[in-house]
Amino acid sequence: MQGTTGTAGSTAQPATAYPPTDRTVPTRSPGRASYDRDMVHSILDEGYVCHLGFVRDGAPVVLPTLYGRVGERLYVHGSTGSRPLRMAGQADPGLPVCLTVTHVDALVLARSAFHHSVNYRSVVVHGTAYDVTDPEEKRTALDALVDHVVAGRSRDSRPANRKELAATAVLRLDLREVSAKARSGGVNDEPEDLALPHWAGLLPLRKGYDAPVADPGLAPGTALPDYLSAP
Repeated sequence: MQGTTGTAGSTAQPATAYPPTDRTVPTRSPGRASYDRDMVHSILDEGYVCHLGFVRDGAPVVLPTLYGRVGERLYVHGSTGSRPLRMAGQADPGLPVCLTVTHVDALVLARSAFHHSVNYRSVVVHGTAYDVTDPEEKRTALDALVDHVVAGRSRDSRPANRKELAATAVLRLDLREVSAKARSGGVNDEPEDLALPHWAGLLPLRKGYDAPVADPGLAPGTALPDYLSAP
């Protein structure tokens, strides 16, 4: 999934940046926004959970869910009975959504309460989500979802059977109206606060894996795969 480019059925190479729109230009700290395609892809590929927002019965709903990227498309999946996936299948022409992914890299502790912050990287995607009905695209999307969690895992697990595919719905969201936003650096205290006797600085956050814990029912002789034993 990582490293793929373009859209299924297309050989055209995308531009290096997404075009800004009224919805993707932030009103606050616009200098932190970026439309660079590589930056957007790197933030998406590093995450695990996205938040999918849509409107149901006139009220906003935001759901956390797994996702996967294939070139210029994002895929999310769920039960065929879940509301957003049902709505996308019933809506014409699809379900308007907003999808977000965020990484917190550090906590910023300032001398003043007002200037406490976080260093972060985020992506916001606006668009219309569509129900994936083509069987080949659906399998590609589900493989991407599995490989997004652990690269190479789709080749090392049983693929979904016909019954499981029938019970699983997949949404497709094209990466067209997209922006990234990030904060980095240190504390931004006011000059008059610099002499205050309060500790200030960054608390960096790390993301990593602990040692794998094998399922007690593993078949005899099943070895730990290389992609889990690598540091």
